[in-house]
Amino acid sequence: MNWLKEELKKRDLKQVKLSNEDKGILVQVKRETAEWNLNNVTRTKAYLDFYRQHPEVHWAFLAHMVSRNGGWNMTDLKGEILSRLLSDRERHSFFSFLERGNWLIFQDAYPQLLIYRESVKRNRPLFYLFPHLGISFFMETVWSCFWRRMDSYILTTAFIINEQNYIEKRVLQKSFYKHEVFHKLEFKLQELLSLNHILFPFEKKGTIHLEGQTVNQFESLQERIHLGKKLYDVLFKDKEVLSLTEQWANTHPHTGSRKDYWPHIFNDIHEGLPGEQYQFQLKSCRIRPGGRRIYSPSLESSWKNVNQPEAEPGDWFENDHVLEYFLKLDDMVNGEIRQAYCQTLERLELAALAKKALWK
Repeated sequence: MNWLKEELKKRDLKQVKLSNEDKGILVQVKRETAEWNLNNVTRTKAYLDFYRQHPEVHWAFLAHMVSRNGGWNMTDLKGEILSRLLSDRERHSFFSFLERGNWLIFQDAYPQLLIYRESVKRNRPLFYLFPHLGISFFMETVWSCFWRRMDSYILTTAFIINEQNYIEKRVLQKSFYKHEVFHKLEFKLQELLSLNHILFPFEKKGTIHLEGQTVNQFESLQERIHLGKKLYDVLFKDKEVLSLTEQWANTHPHTGSRKDYWPHIFNDIHEGLPGEQYQFQLKSCRIRPGGRRIYSPSLESSWKNVNQPEAEPGDWFENDHVLEYFLKLDDMVNGEIRQAYCQTLERLELAALAKKALWK
């Protein structure tokens, strides 16, 4: 990575004088970003639409699939099980945390994708516009290298590094989220319930398969970056998994409901009676005889759109120590996650029943 290290040393703080065409591009990029940054469903669709046009930008599809998981986590908070385990305040705090991070990453990353799109249209790099969009010098450098080298691995890894650093101070280190989410909910949601799986569904021979990874130590910047690299490996190293996941994503629009991938277990319509006591529904990821599907609402029916405050200014990039993250993983990551996720669902059911019995 010495060549990238040398490129990062060439920082030029001089402002490029913008042409009328440049100014028009910036206005268009800001407008499009705002139009798609309404909620998790619109963001998730925007990533996929871009990837269809520019499959060389692997990160766009990785972002699409991870964003789907963000939406499922948001609707879980209004779903049948977690609504029995968390107070209204806890659910709103956790949604606020998820939504802020989702919004921030999109408003930083999507303009980069659009500038690349415009560069391709004009057959010349426009990455000198990045400072006018608050985008890190680190990404300006990497995109310029990508334009010459077309190395999808380098660009994807850079995106993973950039976005996790971007939200570190803006979300993870914010006192509100540290107090209201991590200190109050981390044990309840992660240690006790292991509600920390990122799932990549795909269909093979008529059966839905789940690949993915389990999140550990989400507060750790380093662990989140390593997780992103592992997820990239799971999605792109095996060409069959990639092709089947793309097919699934293209034929199953994201709604936020877990019915999107497991309609035999989840439904976006509540099948239970009002006020009834929760009963065990699952055994080995199947509905028990006489059981009913678990309520998993759509995002639209769960949460209203949020008007977010502007992103805090500032460039996280200070030195080249992050280059160590570009080293490739030694072995292909084992993405099998179905059994772990099934066990989590059963633990969630047990916790909901225990709370009903102990805290009613």
